[in-house]
Amino acid sequence: MKKGQVLAGIVKKIDFPNKGVVETEEGNCIVKNVLPGQKVTFMVQKKRNGRAEGRLIQIDEKSSLETGSSCPHFGQCGGCAYISLPYEEQLKIKENQVRKLLCGILEKQTVEWKFEGIRQSPIQFEYRNKMEFSFGDEHKDGPLALGMHKRGSFYDIVTVNGCRIVDEDYRKILEFTRDYFDGCTFYHKIKHTGYLRHLLVRKASRTGEILIGLVTTSHPDFGQRCNDETGKDETLRLNRWKDGLIALNLKGKITGILHIINDSAADIVQSDRTDILFGQDFFYEELLGLKFKISAFSFFQTNSLGAEVLYKTVREYIGKLDEGEKTPQKVVFDLYSGTGTIAQLMAPAAKKVIGVEIVEEAVEAARKNAKQNSLHNCEFIAGDVLKVLDEIEEKPDLIILDPPRDGVHPKALRKIISYGIEKMVYVSCKPTSLVRDLEVFLEGGYVAERVVAVDQFPWTTGIETCVLLTHKKPTSYIEVTMDYETIVPNQKPGKATYKMITDYVKEKFDLVVKSTTIAEVKRSFGLEVGDYNVKEEKTNYRKEKITPEKRQAVEDALRHFGVIE
Repeated sequence: MKKGQVLAGIVKKIDFPNKGVVETEEGNCIVKNVLPGQKVTFMVQKKRNGRAEGRLIQIDEKSSLETGSSCPHFGQCGGCAYISLPYEEQLKIKENQVRKLLCGILEKQTVEWKFEGIRQSPIQFEYRNKMEFSFGDEHKDGPLALGMHKRGSFYDIVTVNGCRIVDEDYRKILEFTRDYFDGCTFYHKIKHTGYLRHLLVRKASRTGEILIGLVTTSHPDFGQRCNDETGKDETLRLNRWKDGLIALNLKGKITGILHIINDSAADIVQSDRTDILFGQDFFYEELLGLKFKISAFSFFQTNSLGAEVLYKTVREYIGKLDEGEKTPQKVVFDLYSGTGTIAQLMAPAAKKVIGVEIVEEAVEAARKNAKQNSLHNCEFIAGDVLKVLDEIEEKPDLIILDPPRDGVHPKALRKIISYGIEKMVYVSCKPTSLVRDLEVFLEGGYVAERVVAVDQFPWTTGIETCVLLTHKKPTSYIEVTMDYETIVPNQKPGKATYKMITDYVKEKFDLVVKSTTIAEVKRSFGLEVGDYNVKEEKTNYRKEKITPEKRQAVEDALRHFGVIE
């Protein structure tokens, strides 16, 4: 194969996330946006280290698996990849993708693991509870379009008024908005000029409440073609748009209509300022008996009914937290907690749940939701997991991880592993990131016991994976006497560094102790603590509560190293 060469072949399989393996007479090539069994023509774009990648030119023959697309935009819109297949075939593709990725890493562990296949979404169409539509045109200088990016294009927009992954209310709101603003300028990503940017629509699956946000720049340039009676009066134009939305015959109920100002050069939905044109800036959704207040930018699973399947799986993997106990005794960490959905589902069975999330708005929403659901044992902390873990005094009995697509930060991963707890549940929305993190968990003494995929995003390439991790405890300890003058030449007898003590306590007692605890125990014996006080003042460490168990463990370490008798 050579760069620029045009070849034809048959698609043998699809690797995650959207990599079709096309078999040709000259070898295999990776081509995106294809389906198993299709005959395709493509052009080779790259060849590196024996791996070739190509760009699809045309589909010469459909796959025998295809039954025809129910969406008029399939092939143009870049949203869905599998909607021309039966749902069962799409599930097989995703299941095989996850299985292949995980087998490559989990075959290294000595303990047998169970892959439980894929759990399907309760509904396959009209399941999304959030869409961000973009304004643009389908071709240069074409009429106003409102919808999704054209497949493979950064600029062209397809008006998806027949989209099947949202319900009829979304389609009516989209069509009315596109028609109402026809002729107005849209934001050009290169020139950084224009007015209309995005239309944000969120609708709760359980309550039917709808929140709508029009995202524009702060420069109301309506253009020469947009010459109705409102002229250049932005307030009047927006109010008439609002009135038109309210008059639509919708199944759901509009609870809020917003005007969101965004002058950022980046092509993202964000707010420099938000004005409420009607109602309120939030709506409510219900999930597994709990009620959640959701704002325009709150993170919430985009498939509410599918999320219930995912969270039921998490609870199933966790099992009973305090079997035989009259009152809950376990402390649960929900890391990357978002708006605290998982934390609140765990709260009734736990002594305390601590959620950590870097997005402050999500943390504030989590606190309000927990209060609304009368859950008083939830604490939510805003900050980076990597830093916050050093500040939390409690030690977890269980950790639930639901990180963003890129997975867990490597340094945070090591801190999480250092707790040495018996059980963790890892929820991943990107299996390739999961595989990378699992390798570190295996090195840290954990094994995967149960794995299942959950189809949260029918017809797209997205897939969630849930993994139960357990810690392999050592069966025994060996007491070793060491000559520190030989092993550690610079370490005098009767001396021990804080790291030596923490490592000893961790290895022998499976406890994590902070330097503040070691220093406090040393002070109780009248021992010097060196420069620790200075360091403590500079870093403003929070002291952990010294339990009798930790005190005895540190004392044992001090005796072991000959610091005390």
